[in-house]
Amino acid sequence: MKEKIAVLMGGRSLEREVSLRSGRRVTEALAEAGYRVVPLDVTPDLVATLRSEKPDAVYVALHGKDGEDGTIQELLEFLGIRYTGPGVVASALAWDKALSKRLFGRDGIPTPPWVAFTAASFKHMGAATALDLVSDAVGGFPLVVKPASQGSALGLTKVTSEDGLPSALLDALSYGDTVLVERWIDGTEIAVSVIDGDGGPEVLPPVEMVPRSGVFDFSAMYTPGETDYYVPARLPEETLASVRSLARRVHELLGCRHVSRVDMVVDEDGAPFVLECNTSPGMTETSLLPMAAQAAGLGFQDLVERLVRMALDAVE
Repeated sequence: MKEKIAVLMGGRSLEREVSLRSGRRVTEALAEAGYRVVPLDVTPDLVATLRSEKPDAVYVALHGKDGEDGTIQELLEFLGIRYTGPGVVASALAWDKALSKRLFGRDGIPTPPWVAFTAASFKHMGAATALDLVSDAVGGFPLVVKPASQGSALGLTKVTSEDGLPSALLDALSYGDTVLVERWIDGTEIAVSVIDGDGGPEVLPPVEMVPRSGVFDFSAMYTPGETDYYVPARLPEETLASVRSLARRVHELLGCRHVSRVDMVVDEDGAPFVLECNTSPGMTETSLLPMAAQAAGLGFQDLVERLVRMALDAVE
């Protein structure tokens, strides 16, 4: 038998059910590959169980708060356990979309015009009296309102007029303390996954998402048949090369390791804009990373084992 791998899944985030689906698939793949697998839901007994089981490495199949924001990564480092995926700093930077977009701007990575508000700015500073300025700040309607720290497009609303802005802000703030408002870009939505390799980051074929509802939200992501996918994305070769280059730049800028998925939109003139970076991509039947890996000739079991080997073979 190969090494013992603990697969962390579930937890208390709003993406619990998605994480359980990812974790179960990863568990099956590792078991089939001959590893000793310990599937673990994240509960108050987690630390005691990890200390008792003494896994050689942890596969982080957690999504959302505590799983992608650096929390579990910090804990695993404290316990001295190797794990898959980006480290503490990269996870925290990518999780905070407002902060990562500031880094994109500083590094010349194109991202839609945006502004951010905290709950405190509305409660204690009167930010609501300046909502009439939002449209000009981001370049007009339509725009997107979403939590600055959340995954799976939870709390995302497309707003077409000023009347819809207050309710969209309230909805997004119900998911977290900071809300992001950015210009809606009409175009082709794509996800570009990056996996580390011997020669540096390897960029997988971009996946194009065409949601039947017109918005790639939680339902469109996880309901079979709600979205059509094209791999590679139906874009000119020059544009495909550009988005692959951007994904690699984002991966390196945020300090990601092992894997990341960079979500973008390519406008009608062929210009790409980076929306965000995901440091714990889904591994469900409809997830984008496995889809991209398959198009590159990397089956699901091989993908999972490659990520685990990166954790196991890491130099301390």
